[in-house]
Amino acid sequence: MRIVLLGAPGSGKGTQSQRLVQRFGIPQISTGDLLRSAVARGTPLGLAAKDAMQAGKLVDDSIVLGMIRERLADADAAKGYILDGFPRNIAQAEALDVMLKQVGKPLTAVVQMEVPYAELTRRIAGRRSCQGCGRVFNIYSMPVGAPLVCPSCAGNPALFQRPDDNEATVVERLKVYESQTRPLLKYYARQGLLQSIDAQGDIDSITALLVYVLGTQVAAPKRKAKSKKARTRPKARPKAKAKAKAKARPKPKRRPVRAKLVRKKTPARKKKAARKK
Repeated sequence: MRIVLLGAPGSGKGTQSQRLVQRFGIPQISTGDLLRSAVARGTPLGLAAKDAMQAGKLVDDSIVLGMIRERLADADAAKGYILDGFPRNIAQAEALDVMLKQVGKPLTAVVQMEVPYAELTRRIAGRRSCQGCGRVFNIYSMPVGAPLVCPSCAGNPALFQRPDDNEATVVERLKVYESQTRPLLKYYARQGLLQSIDAQGDIDSITALLVYVLGTQVAAPKRKAKSKKARTRPKARPKAKAKAKAKARPKPKRRPVRAKLVRKKTPARKKKAARKK
């Protein structure tokens, strides 16, 4: 399976990606992780990305694509992969398609995880994180009156809200998603790769639905190919054959209609006719 998971911030892409990794044994390729790793190791692509980030610029798409290409060459990506955080717009999707075809690993499925924006705002704005272990909690799913502390760490440190998890920032992030990433749905739908699921409710149920649609999507191209082949040589119906034969037969030639000979009445013939009367 070669998968892209799409969805607005807070739709659960990260959670479901990890579950697919465990289920199918394929890696989750996060562009953010690739960038941090390449910069830390000082690779040529990492140094180029570091220069761009230090200059306050966005990392060029060609650098990110180069990192993804290198990652796909690893042994654990032989059975497939899950792309996380890329592509984010049409230009990136087109460049990604070209690169994946070059390495012989094109996408087999794209899944859109649909969640209403009001629910996304509640999910993200309710996040609280632990500075010690990094575990994320949500104040709306915690018991009423429960202290906002981490129950896993020694000393139960207080949870904090990340700066980009406040409601005003979430609204802006959703606007960017709507204008830049949402158009990818039509792009992948035209390729016959897109599936959408309702990503609300129980996490296990969402995982089961995701696995189901991925299975049907991977099998779909084979069925389409068969049906297309069958349509290329349709069997003619008996009535259609008879009509075709009738049209093909030459029509019989009509004999020319001879004009009637009209004889002129001479004086002798007029007398003869009068006697008959």
